[in-house]
Amino acid sequence: MDALHNIGMSNKKTTLVGGKQIEPSMIVDGFDVFELFAQKYGYTYDDIIMLPGHINFSADDVKLGSKLTKNITLNVPLVSSPMDTVTEHLMAINMALLGGIGIIHYNNTIEEQVAEVKKVKRFKNGFITDPIVLGPNNKLSDVDTIKAKYGFSGIPITDTGKIGGKLIGIVTSRDTDFIKDRSTALNEVMTTDLYTGHANCTLEEANSIMKKCKKGKLPIINDNGELIALASRDDLLKNRDFPNATKDKDNKKLLVGAALGTRETDKLRLAALSDAGVDVVILDSSQGDSVYQRDMIHFIKRNYPKIDVIGGNVVTCNQCESLIQAGVDGLRVGMGVGSICTTQEVMAVGRPQATAVFKTGIYSAQYDVPIIADGGIRTIGHIIKALSLGASSVMMGSMLAGTEEAPGDYFYKDGMRLKKYRGMGSLEAMLKGGDQRYFSETDKIKVAQGVSGSVVDKGSVRKFVPYLIQGMKHGLQDLGCDSLSKLKESVYNGNVRFEVRTTAAQVEGSVHSLFSYEKHFI
Repeated sequence: MDALHNIGMSNKKTTLVGGKQIEPSMIVDGFDVFELFAQKYGYTYDDIIMLPGHINFSADDVKLGSKLTKNITLNVPLVSSPMDTVTEHLMAINMALLGGIGIIHYNNTIEEQVAEVKKVKRFKNGFITDPIVLGPNNKLSDVDTIKAKYGFSGIPITDTGKIGGKLIGIVTSRDTDFIKDRSTALNEVMTTDLYTGHANCTLEEANSIMKKCKKGKLPIINDNGELIALASRDDLLKNRDFPNATKDKDNKKLLVGAALGTRETDKLRLAALSDAGVDVVILDSSQGDSVYQRDMIHFIKRNYPKIDVIGGNVVTCNQCESLIQAGVDGLRVGMGVGSICTTQEVMAVGRPQATAVFKTGIYSAQYDVPIIADGGIRTIGHIIKALSLGASSVMMGSMLAGTEEAPGDYFYKDGMRLKKYRGMGSLEAMLKGGDQRYFSETDKIKVAQGVSGSVVDKGSVRKFVPYLIQGMKHGLQDLGCDSLSKLKESVYNGNVRFEVRTTAAQVEGSVHSLFSYEKHFI
């Protein structure tokens, strides 16, 4: 009768026409989450729907902060997948600026992956801590090369040509634009009357100096006149425009994760990633419950205690238990449910994602181990369902593939602007090195567990992710929950109710009965 009391009908006697009394259970809407999954079916996100709650707050009041791991909190529960067509430094930087985090893939050399991590970590609270530097004997042609590659030409000059050398000048486009001889040495054209900031200056102080001297770049030097950083007006604007950026508490650098495997060579990769400042690593395997992953978790926790480790992938409580006992700080949930994954089809193992998230979520919650829902996310509604069923964050592959920040070049087919998107278990990715994820790098015959394809251009994540964030806020508002913690509480105490959707109900709840239509994200 508690549920009846909650909807204000506990003391009412309702009758049908003809005097027949309604059973109390008939006026209780839907199932609570435990009743739903007690039916022993495997549910996908599309199989279920949540019933609306009471709204008494605005969508802008909704808080989306949530745990990625035991020790890392995100301002927005969105994670970009470690796939070579999804996450390299551009994606990771922008995901962190927007409040989430990016995980750099490892379908590359150790040096390449470390370079990607370093590019993310160089963003330090508006300061560039490893700026491109030239020496006095470099040529204008060197500046041209840098401008062509990186899009800027404001370059500090030190006596050594490296960060840490004594600052002797700066070269900007004003110094170089009208000189025809591009072999001219920089010491002949560089500006030596310099405005600088001290090593301990704050963002506000650096901005104040740049406003006063009307400069776009401000070298930061120590007491010995040595260059230690560079402040850029563009980066200061980024710091102002992205107040929810995910940063570490001590150095205010953007957070970034990286994927690795469980081979001996991955221990060398881990050491290099640690030196580069990586914050979290994901053990990237399609089936995470293995002795190899347990051994690697023990190794990481013993030798790199400051790096959080996420294990997986898992879909059962038994798999969770194995990795939690090994010491993971988070779990990645999903097997064979991604849009480009064929594991369930080929290997006959896996689990429908809604059920996998709920089961692993309630088990892992006993140990305060957050889970990441990985795979099957195609809409904002899927994100909300994953979070309501126990996930603390969601990992996205196809949702972010096709954006400007995803690796790869655009191409056109049938008038559509597309980008390549492939599963890490596709034959194409496995031949490049992704077979380590499937324990098959030594196999003479490779069995693909994914496909290669293409996705439509989605524009920049700087517009697309805010669209997702606002949609999530409106979804939680409709449920009557003003935060993700309130959402979980309301799900587990039965205030958020669920129903199973028939195939016809799923058709009814999506676009139908139109000759044609277009779906715009932003």
